[in-house]
Amino acid sequence: MSLNLADLFEAAVDGVPDRTAIVCAGERVTYAELDAGANRLAHHLVGAGVGPGDHVGMYMRNSIEFVESLLACLKIRAVPVNVNYRYVDAELTYLFGNAELVAVIADGEFAATTAAVLPQTPTVRHVLTVGPAADLDWGAVTAADFHDAVAAQSADRDFPERSDDDLFIIYTGGTTGMPKGVMWRHEDFFHAALTGGNPFGEPYAGPEAVAAAVPHIPEMTWMLTAPLIHGAALYTLFTGFCVGTTHVLMPRFDAREALALVERERVMTLTVVGDAMARPLADAIVEHGAEYDLSSLLVVGSGGALFSRGVREQLVAHLPQLTVRDGFGASESGVDGNLEIGADGLMRIAGKPTVRVVDERMQPVTPGSDEVGYIARSGNVPLGYWGDPEKTAATFPVVDGVRMSILGDLGRVEDDGTIVLLGRGSMCINTGGEKVFPEEVEMAVKSHPAVMDALVAGVDDERYGQRVGVVVQPREGHAVPDLDELIDHVTTQVARYKAPRLVVAVDAIVRSPAGKADYRWAKATLEAAPR
Repeated sequence: MSLNLADLFEAAVDGVPDRTAIVCAGERVTYAELDAGANRLAHHLVGAGVGPGDHVGMYMRNSIEFVESLLACLKIRAVPVNVNYRYVDAELTYLFGNAELVAVIADGEFAATTAAVLPQTPTVRHVLTVGPAADLDWGAVTAADFHDAVAAQSADRDFPERSDDDLFIIYTGGTTGMPKGVMWRHEDFFHAALTGGNPFGEPYAGPEAVAAAVPHIPEMTWMLTAPLIHGAALYTLFTGFCVGTTHVLMPRFDAREALALVERERVMTLTVVGDAMARPLADAIVEHGAEYDLSSLLVVGSGGALFSRGVREQLVAHLPQLTVRDGFGASESGVDGNLEIGADGLMRIAGKPTVRVVDERMQPVTPGSDEVGYIARSGNVPLGYWGDPEKTAATFPVVDGVRMSILGDLGRVEDDGTIVLLGRGSMCINTGGEKVFPEEVEMAVKSHPAVMDALVAGVDDERYGQRVGVVVQPREGHAVPDLDELIDHVTTQVARYKAPRLVVAVDAIVRSPAGKADYRWAKATLEAAPR
């Protein structure tokens, strides 16, 4: 049976055609309407010369048109490629070229930037703009307005048969270097990123199972605050389609508007990306929660970045009905498990056959040995990075005939098989021979009442090799705590050698649109500060 993402979506449409699929910016469409819109766009793309295996850039904020574009590509076996709308010209030129895009669908606000990079990206042949766009010179590239282009197209599903082997690519910026395109087979993506498409039971066997199940699943409303250019948001979107969920999207995240949407749409599950979104949300609940009926909200989940303990406690203190879930995973591995923070402050996930800790020889470490190794995913993993065999070999090694995904996250295994997460090895700070993982220190720093957000990085030091530095964004109306105060605070939670020895205050921490940390920026900011 097919586990192609387009086939699975169409099965949900057939099961609940009249159920609301997407709510965004005051608009709403049913599953049948979303399917028809995607079909029209798919026919336009075929007419513009886009075919199976061709790459189409999604240079857009969250919108119904974004979801239609995503589905339209999948329906004709083309490959949608997420484009970070914060990228500057050089990054866009790299991504357009590296991905070998043949078409771009861009919001009108990004049309001028798109036109500016096209002379350096000759593979692009066609552009669609969503919303008002300036009168631009597109050169040899054909360009059209999104809505005008699809208006006269057929809404029929008359597309060729699809395959489990069709590609789905997610470009990820990571913490270093230019973005990389993670190549997933649809079947592998379904099992690893969507965990079988059924959060309530056994994985679906195929589209027929989805079509049969969704009419009997109670209507649920899930809210995505993160941009769909982020892998974790795509995981949630497609998982929701498999259970007939109504998705509420936000074009731009605003914490108080999120509360209004929870009340208006009776949102049950809300997803964020770590503290960058969760902390403003928690603060809005504290300040304005009494103004809204938030009784429908039962789950707040995060993917792609971790909740701090303080934010978890703040959310539950004000909404006792909440379950707070922290998903551990990556664009290169899917969903690896749910993360828990113990009373000892350590982060843990349950071990399972497909998620383990391996040593330098890629062999499993012994439980209870305290040996530190790399967290590895096996089973349904990506094929590699698009156009980059060297990085593919490093991240997705084949060991004894088994492909693994190894991103550099370090951990150890306890006696019962539970994995303790230590952090990304490349970000590890070596200070006087002691290893310090930024995430652990960040959690301690962010528990200070004056701190809104923080990033920790190593700074070169003549005596110790490196010392721990922290960039701090204070809460509104608060001053950044001085170094002695911050040391006193964090040493109640971590060893003294892990405490920051340099503090730099900034107006705002630099993160990706989805809340991922920019450690290159943090390190450069710390190194530029007076000693």
